[in-house]
Amino acid sequence: DPGALSGAIRAATEAGIPVISINSGAAASRELGALAHVGQTEYEAGFAGGERLARAGVHHALCINHEVGNSAQDQRCRGLTDALAQSGGTATVLGVDLADPVDAQQRITNALRADASIDGMLALGPNGAEPALAALRATGRADSVAFGTFDLTTRVLEAVRDGEMLFAIDQQQYLQGYLPVVLLVKYLETGTMPGGGQVIRTGP
Repeated sequence: DPGALSGAIRAATEAGIPVISINSGAAASRELGALAHVGQTEYEAGFAGGERLARAGVHHALCINHEVGNSAQDQRCRGLTDALAQSGGTATVLGVDLADPVDAQQRITNALRADASIDGMLALGPNGAEPALAALRATGRADSVAFGTFDLTTRVLEAVRDGEMLFAIDQQQYLQGYLPVVLLVKYLETGTMPGGGQVIRTGP
């Protein structure tokens, strides 16, 4: 959230403290004075997910957004929408609240029952994938709806292995924490920063 964090980030950079942003906020990183951003570009990641669903024959997908208004999540859905549009498909954003997983599952279930044309879904994180998997089972649509998610967990990997899920987008969260520490140490030692201020991509 650049609006919430910009004051603290600018105060750090103005005090001469080197800053690297990670995970989200790539678009705002440079203007806030960060030396680099380590993560994935969210629009491109959503677009890649949309391309994968399109290759699976998806014409109408749900983008299950657990934080509507969060720019990173919205960019993922926009990427999905644009990728499907290239092959004549469409996407609809379905907002869910993961603080209430039962309600999230019910919302997804209701959407699947209300629209038989839905043949694909993309969850924006593993916590959204769980209620989506349950909704697919509840509606008997697991075999007719291609489903992918962002991020890896043991359960997500098992679902991919077992054919319940088509794919998972790996942004390599470990690297997002590890690489900035290495880069900052080297910056302090040498005064150099790889990437030339561009996003250092860990995914998708």
